[in-house]
Amino acid sequence: MKIQSKRAKLFGSVTVPGSKSHTIRALILSTLAEGVSHIRNPLPSNDCLSTVEAINKIGATATKNEKENTWTVVGAGRNLHLPESIIDVGNSGSIMYFLCPILSTLSGWCIFTGDESIKTRPVNHLIDSLQQLDVEASSIKQNGTPPFIFKGPINNKKKLITDGKLSQYISGFMMAASQMDGEFNISLSSPKETPYLTMTQEWLKKVNVESTISPDFKNISVKGPVAIKAFDCLIPSDWEAIAFPLIASLITESNITIQNVDDSKSQGDQEIVNILNSIGANIVWNKENKTLSVEGKKYLSTENHKNNELNIKISDFPDAICALSVIACFTEGKTIISDIEICRKKETDRIDAMTKELSKLGADIHVEYDSLIINGHSPINIDGTENKLFTLHGGNV
Repeated sequence: MKIQSKRAKLFGSVTVPGSKSHTIRALILSTLAEGVSHIRNPLPSNDCLSTVEAINKIGATATKNEKENTWTVVGAGRNLHLPESIIDVGNSGSIMYFLCPILSTLSGWCIFTGDESIKTRPVNHLIDSLQQLDVEASSIKQNGTPPFIFKGPINNKKKLITDGKLSQYISGFMMAASQMDGEFNISLSSPKETPYLTMTQEWLKKVNVESTISPDFKNISVKGPVAIKAFDCLIPSDWEAIAFPLIASLITESNITIQNVDDSKSQGDQEIVNILNSIGANIVWNKENKTLSVEGKKYLSTENHKNNELNIKISDFPDAICALSVIACFTEGKTIISDIEICRKKETDRIDAMTKELSKLGADIHVEYDSLIINGHSPINIDGTENKLFTLHGGNV
């Protein structure tokens, strides 16, 4: 497939779809619930559709009403069971890391696999965590990647001790603990993506599961078992999706309004608004109307930051790395995106991809230790005239 992109201006408004992270959590918790749950404004992405297929294999029944933009889930509740066949998560690491700990609370064997990308993602941290809790678990090919097999149940009397550099499997154990007897404790040495742990805690609170997270995110406890009741919910907009129209507007002569903006502070990616405004963007967030208004083609610069360098620690919102890498190329000055290890462990090595492909377009971008360094230039000078130092150009990526 070939896609050709040309210079353009954007005008008008766009509505942001629902959050993938919230949609998947809603689907899984509605599966654990007794009764019928209604999920409004879900994201019908491949990952979420793979979640629907997976929960239908373990006792729930999920149906989609596209006209009303609502998914209905008849929960498995006490009838939650292991699947009769292999669970194929497609390209979704979230399903793999969420569902595996939950199904490990049951007795019996279970196998997880996925597409070719998933089969390259590391699961050693997940397997080690399961083994700590007396679950038999191993990579079938003995290479630390899916497909992998495990046999529960979890010994919830033991404490889970792990690094927590990936948040998804920690969220999985937090949700699994709602089905365990007594208090389950998790100790993390290097917690990353912490806003997603907070998101999981908020979802557990919605379904009356008691949990605590220490201020440094290194100690987590969840009390169970809880007979979760069915619920109705509205999925908030996806901040990962908001980043792209924001960036597109800023680098062009555009004026757009983004509607249905989530202001619940449950998604770490919303920090992108503060980052962009700090380099000269004109983004107005009307929280009453749930809109972002963006005025593009402004002079963006790191001059208001210490040493004229924009420093971004990305580990709390790694999905923003692609959009921020692009806007840094259009910003006068140096941008340093640090704590990037987590970005190498997603569906692709995002650091390698952004470095190689943006370089083809003339970007000055490279990696130093655990940081992505971008020396950017604004297409215009502060007086609005053309900046001859701006050298980005077209190409094949």
